[in-house]
Amino acid sequence: MNVSIEKAIEILTDGHPVAFPTETVYGLGADAWNPDAIRQVFDLKGRPSDNPLIVHIASRNLVDDFAADIPDHATKLMKACWPGPLTLIFKKKPNVLDLITAALDTVALRWPSHALAQELIFRAGPLVAPSANKSGRPSPTKASHVTEDFGDDLPVIDGGATQIGLESTVLDISELPLRIYRPGYIDKKDIERITGLDVILTQEAGKEQATRSPGTKYSHYAPEATVRWLEEGESPDKKNALYLVHSLQAEEQPHLLHYHQDYKKMATELYDRFRQADHNRLEEVVVEPFDAQTREQHPITEALVNRISKAIG
Repeated sequence: MNVSIEKAIEILTDGHPVAFPTETVYGLGADAWNPDAIRQVFDLKGRPSDNPLIVHIASRNLVDDFAADIPDHATKLMKACWPGPLTLIFKKKPNVLDLITAALDTVALRWPSHALAQELIFRAGPLVAPSANKSGRPSPTKASHVTEDFGDDLPVIDGGATQIGLESTVLDISELPLRIYRPGYIDKKDIERITGLDVILTQEAGKEQATRSPGTKYSHYAPEATVRWLEEGESPDKKNALYLVHSLQAEEQPHLLHYHQDYKKMATELYDRFRQADHNRLEEVVVEPFDAQTREQHPITEALVNRISKAIG
């Protein structure tokens, strides 16, 4: 159900979730100070309660409401990257709901750059906003994707296709060394350049471990079709598969999409392609791997590898 910002604010104020666009993916927003509204988000998504949420804000001043400590390197990153696709993990203040943080001592904050998201959050107040999809499914990059997962009853602000298409980079700045828990559009080199500090790209948490970041503990982003890497020497000619390639010598065909080393476009379209495979009742999505040189020269491929690997499970 498409709604205006005015209607969305009314729904949020009444304590119910609304889906809205950001520059990364569509989020399922709820009042960050309303535990009943936040529980609805968990219930709608089928999201495990030990998977923390990101609080979305629309002002640097609002960081002070959630973060107990704001180190200098965090200030540098906020100045350089906010609003934008970077989530920062801070030590939290005692009044932040444990429901948001999975009872950890940290809280994740982001200021999105999408104009509709900014207006909504500015007027409605801080929102938790995990991706507006059923847990485990590909994240939504169009309003229609939200409706696919939740039906027409869920209100959504239609802002068209999202610009980036992959979730934000999640960076833990609460202690040193800085750690990226989820790679994204803003990469390790960017962060090191801005802060002058070393950054570690952290492996995912195990099933028995608490995690400070969403998107690191469970299988995510998967269509019903099986996702796998293209094997060396394999011909991309199966009729029941969608092939996503970037440097392979191959002609584009109905079920083969060639990105010609445009990795940002590939990132923008990835989840839509996953859903396309299901719409066409294909059995597989087969992705050409990224070699070490490509990952070094095009850091966005680290985010692609992360999401594709998660979809493979």
